[in-house]
Amino acid sequence: MEWIVLIVILAVIIIFVGWLIAIYNALVRLRNAVKNAFSQIDVQLKRRYDLIPNLVETVKGYAAHERETLEAVTKARQQAIDVSGLDSVQERARVENMLTQTLKSLFAVSENYPDLKANENFLKLQEELTTTENKISFARQFYNDSVMQLNNKTEMFPSNIIAGMFNFKQAEFFEVEEEAEREAPEVKF
Repeated sequence: MEWIVLIVILAVIIIFVGWLIAIYNALVRLRNAVKNAFSQIDVQLKRRYDLIPNLVETVKGYAAHERETLEAVTKARQQAIDVSGLDSVQERARVENMLTQTLKSLFAVSENYPDLKANENFLKLQEELTTTENKISFARQFYNDSVMQLNNKTEMFPSNIIAGMFNFKQAEFFEVEEEAEREAPEVKF
């Protein structure tokens, strides 16, 4: 009779340890998914950084007196590159949002130059940059989805107990800082 009680206790301990291991592994998997998603944003941002100098040089040939806009784009790109090594999601989001705004200004400048708008190199670069911006948006969305899954797991019972025991922290969302960017653009004809 004692060996049956011993087997039951041993079975309960094994089930409990298995449950702890399963939750721990799920938390590790989610934390790694967040890191991977953040790295995917970096991949797309690197692509954007590589395209910008070509775009700026193309525009320079047509819009030499739009120096301020071109310098702002170049400065914002450099700031984004300088911040890219940081782990602070909020700081990176702020700098990347500034770069996005300066690129919008650059494309607005191009509207004043019909020759530039018709230039094949400019159109190709603009298309590449637009595609890259879309990929950045998707990468940010995937990152935020991964963060939500990790944060849910670290907050929900009973996994929050294991998360606390093994020091799993919530991750930061990649958010838009400018309120104007959250509003739909106004289209006028």
